[in-house]
Amino acid sequence: MADQIQSRLLKLAALFLILFSIILSLSPVIRERSWNVASLKWSHWLGLAVWGLAVWAADRQIRRRLPERDPYLFPIAAFFSGWGLLTIWRLSFAFGLRQTLWLVVGLGVLTLGLRWPHILPVLKRYKYLWLSGGLLLTALTLFFGTNPAGGDERLWLGAGGVYIQPSEPLKLLLVIYLASYLADRLPLQQQIFPLIFPTLLLTGLALVLLLVQRDLGTASIFILLYASVLYLATGRKRVILVSAGILLLAGAIGYTLIEVVHLRVDTWLNPWLDPSGHSYQIIQSLLAVASGGLLGRGPGLGSPGLVPIAHSDFIFSTIAEETGLVGTLTLLGLLALFLSRGMRAALHATNRFRRLLAAGLTTYLGIQSLLIIGGNLRLLPLTGVTLPFISYGGSSLVTSYIALFFLLLISNNTEQEPAHLLNPAPYQIVNFLLIASIAITALSNGWWAVIRGPDLLTRSDNPRRSIADRYVPRGAILDRNNRPINVTQGELGGYNRVYLYPDLGPIVGYTHPVYGQAGLEISLDPYLRGLQGNPASLIWWNHLVYGWPPPGLDVRLSLDLDLQKQADISLGDHSGAIVLLNASNGEILAMASHPVFNANQLDTEGPSLAKNERSPLLNRAAQGLYPPGNAIEPFLLAQFGTKTMGNEPILRQLYNTLGFYTTPDLRLPVAAVAVNSTPQELRVSPLQMALATAALSNHGIRPAPRIAQAVNTPRDGWVVLPTLTEPAKALPTLETDAAGQSLAVTGQAFWEWTGQSQANGKYFTWYLAGTLPNWQSTPLAIVVALEEDNLPLAIVIGRNVIKTALGP
Repeated sequence: MADQIQSRLLKLAALFLILFSIILSLSPVIRERSWNVASLKWSHWLGLAVWGLAVWAADRQIRRRLPERDPYLFPIAAFFSGWGLLTIWRLSFAFGLRQTLWLVVGLGVLTLGLRWPHILPVLKRYKYLWLSGGLLLTALTLFFGTNPAGGDERLWLGAGGVYIQPSEPLKLLLVIYLASYLADRLPLQQQIFPLIFPTLLLTGLALVLLLVQRDLGTASIFILLYASVLYLATGRKRVILVSAGILLLAGAIGYTLIEVVHLRVDTWLNPWLDPSGHSYQIIQSLLAVASGGLLGRGPGLGSPGLVPIAHSDFIFSTIAEETGLVGTLTLLGLLALFLSRGMRAALHATNRFRRLLAAGLTTYLGIQSLLIIGGNLRLLPLTGVTLPFISYGGSSLVTSYIALFFLLLISNNTEQEPAHLLNPAPYQIVNFLLIASIAITALSNGWWAVIRGPDLLTRSDNPRRSIADRYVPRGAILDRNNRPINVTQGELGGYNRVYLYPDLGPIVGYTHPVYGQAGLEISLDPYLRGLQGNPASLIWWNHLVYGWPPPGLDVRLSLDLDLQKQADISLGDHSGAIVLLNASNGEILAMASHPVFNANQLDTEGPSLAKNERSPLLNRAAQGLYPPGNAIEPFLLAQFGTKTMGNEPILRQLYNTLGFYTTPDLRLPVAAVAVNSTPQELRVSPLQMALATAALSNHGIRPAPRIAQAVNTPRDGWVVLPTLTEPAKALPTLETDAAGQSLAVTGQAFWEWTGQSQANGKYFTWYLAGTLPNWQSTPLAIVVALEEDNLPLAIVIGRNVIKTALGP
């Protein structure tokens, strides 16, 4: 029966890995959406072939020599190592080749060990020798340690290109020592301190070595392992409580005295404070999990290489990105099954040593897995340990297979009955804690992948968006006459954004792999990226097959490039803004903000733009805030029949009806309004002033603003985008019409008003104008805001633009 179960499970594992390999081979042509045989991937098939041969050989020996072993342990471990191996091959040919060789060594050690079925008594007899040897090897790293990757941590011993990390087998040796010592002493010694005193000395020595090396992840595992085995042996809950207190105390001391601990705790508690610095790893890990979502991007179709050390410390996030929540829940479920079967082997062991050893090994594999997965998901601080059987690392892989070998030996009860166990509760409690921790980890995984995922993916520091932009054409931004403003050019894999009218930079913004997004490029991103406006089935299909959204959709603006050019020419090199809009329906016909920047030159000028004192990146028309000053007198005239300023409650009420205390709601980033400011403290944007000005040319009605007119959908063609707010009655009709007539410019079809204001020693100039109430064509309103004291210039600029808009 055991042979049948093991055979079926291995066949399922092989089938999954073969399908995984096929998709991995096809991933380049899927990503490029073109059949190019030369781009197919083949190297990972070498790893799969070696895995298959090594697993087949080990399986034969296991069946022959361990007929009554647990049939679930080896298939799960083999599946994990195969999954990890293909993932590593996907990330790096060199690491994949090395991991393949280490897999042969690990399975070879297991297979050869099966010829020595009586090794467990030898381990028990020479426990001090094994642990002393492990401590000596670990101590040698203090003098001869190196780092294959060239980092500061010198935790490896190596020669001739082969490296081992002594702290990995040291965990195994600690469990062997504790199981052997406690199995011999427990029946003879019931007092807790005399019982554990020798173990405290040796475990403390190991901890000192690890702390000197600053191998804090392994040190944490040692403390947890020691507490777990001691609790399993004695059944005294105070051991768990005391150990938890020691771990917390050590963490607090480390946080205070050791910089690396301080940084890791800070980045764990609030990684969003420094997403591109110390928190870069965990932020990118969470973005990878979010990118995977429910079903994953597909093998070879994600971008897990964006996460540092993706093949080792962050291999779980790699798996999450490419197989999604479904894949990671499968991994966690199999881990839970493996740990349960390991604890079951412990409960059915034939003597106390075997029982403690099996439980300790199971706990060791469970704790290390949970620490690294929890670190990837920000459930725990990062520890830098490996994921057993899966992560890259020869020492870790071989040690994991040795632990598996011991578990298989212990589970192979062919002759003797299980040793009597007076109190199985500690084993059941430890097993429950491990499974409950996996369940919590699964919930955390779902939180980042499904609940928080959509929000995380919109972050400007998500580089996967920029990668997608190279393979999926982004929709164009057009003016009201379908003339292009921002377009995508290039070929598949090399698409780039081109800005055809650079002077609109502060308004339309940019989308850039380094500087993120701004302006209309960010506010219209769901349409331009194809995530909104396309049929849900098309979005789902593209995500499933390609791992990308479908091609983006074109968006038509209300802007008129002819009027826009006139506004930009008129404003010239002066700092300020112009807003020209249709006073009836709120369509923005021109929006200028100067100084401008050229988004085509962000690669070279980006760093200097952010430091420029004139703030060219700021959209002054929608995000600049200026004191209204006496520019409000036309509104006073329309409301009260006089230009005299009223008291504060009256002014506040007027400002409220004019929309000065309301943040304009349209598909464009705008400045938020300080709703609690007094009329004297209030600052308004030129856009707010333009909407209020429109009421003077629209019989007292303030229109709802609109800048994005329509989106070109594949199913329905051009679909009109509704305004986000409704028009509002701001001023009385008759009085407003009378006020407009009283401000009329002689011989022109429009009225005008100029005003000035001052704040912090700086002067500002306003120009307000609009068509007369009896104008029979499209009613217009314009606002010019200058960051200087220059009424004549404001009049010239304003008249140039409105006359152009009115036509001959």
